[in-house]
Amino acid sequence: MVLKTFGWSFAITALGLVAAVFYGGWEAFGIVAILCVLEISLSFDNAVVNAGILKKMNAFWQKIFLTIGVLIAVFGMRLVFPVVIVAISAKIGPIEAVDLALNDAERYEQLVTDAHPSIASFGGMFLLMIFLDFIFEDRDIKWLGWLERPLAKLGKIDMLSVCIALIVLAISAMTFATQAHQHGGTHIDAASTVLLSGVFGLITYLVVGGLSSFFENKLEEEEEREHEAEEEARRSGKKVTVVQLAGKAAFFMFLYLEVLDASFSFDGVIGAFAITNDIVLMALGLGVGAMYVRSLTVYLVRQGTLDDYVYLEHGAHYAIGALALILMVSIRYQIPEVVTGLIGVALIAWSFWSSVRRNKRLAAAEGGSGSPGSKTEVTSGV
Repeated sequence: MVLKTFGWSFAITALGLVAAVFYGGWEAFGIVAILCVLEISLSFDNAVVNAGILKKMNAFWQKIFLTIGVLIAVFGMRLVFPVVIVAISAKIGPIEAVDLALNDAERYEQLVTDAHPSIASFGGMFLLMIFLDFIFEDRDIKWLGWLERPLAKLGKIDMLSVCIALIVLAISAMTFATQAHQHGGTHIDAASTVLLSGVFGLITYLVVGGLSSFFENKLEEEEEREHEAEEEARRSGKKVTVVQLAGKAAFFMFLYLEVLDASFSFDGVIGAFAITNDIVLMALGLGVGAMYVRSLTVYLVRQGTLDDYVYLEHGAHYAIGALALILMVSIRYQIPEVVTGLIGVALIAWSFWSSVRRNKRLAAAEGGSGSPGSKTEVTSGV
């Protein structure tokens, strides 16, 4: 079952790592491996959400999502999007950006370095909003209960996440970008650049979130109409064709899933910029990681159950928060790529270990009582 589901992912992983070694030696191998883990960990909750929606779709639409959806997610967001970010930030064409990355690494590195404050600010704000919206939401299962309980209470204040993000942006602009930078013979106020890019990052997050909510509401409306049609058919004893309704519902499911994929792709791509500026290594690492996310989605659907390691989602979001802060600090201070990657991996490993401990405690409690009904929820992993 595992080999059948993850076979393609294993094969692409081997090819990607071998390509990394040929491209940049063992250092490139390590960066691609870290990017793979980063993409999988940050998109773990995306796979869980995908599985919950995908299981409601018929075989045809599942196949559409796992074929056309892969092309959009892997080649569109993970491969093309990083090039677009560099092109926009450095004010060059996408083809020129690829050409420079492959044939003039020094010039490309300089362009990315010059554009780094705007990339870091844009990405930092986007990732920070994902993190803040997560920790301010009141959840039944809490990992770091001593921290998450008071934050959940504060989360009842409207627009708190946006206010905190803007405060962080303002402090970052004043603290890390107070000096003007030389770019093409023109002095550019780095503080203004950081502020403007950060605002665009915030706007992007709000737009993506709005689209997700729109498609989710459409999906719920179509499912409600289909349910009402089925109930009416039962009461009247007539046969009602629900193919069209099911088709609409499946279509909105597909659109909703693609918007979700796009939103979760942002954090992986932006987080990758905190680890490397090389678009070749970025494409290899994120592409391989995205394949695992797809395979994990299929695995969860076929198994008919979601993963038992409930704190992994928490660990992934704390990793996102750490990446957001690292990006904002990196506007002025250089942070080693390995350190950045290992922080995320450490948080994921910690959350996994906490999940294992939780499962053992629950199993012990259930075994000691001798009754499944006596199982109690563990709200903290520490």
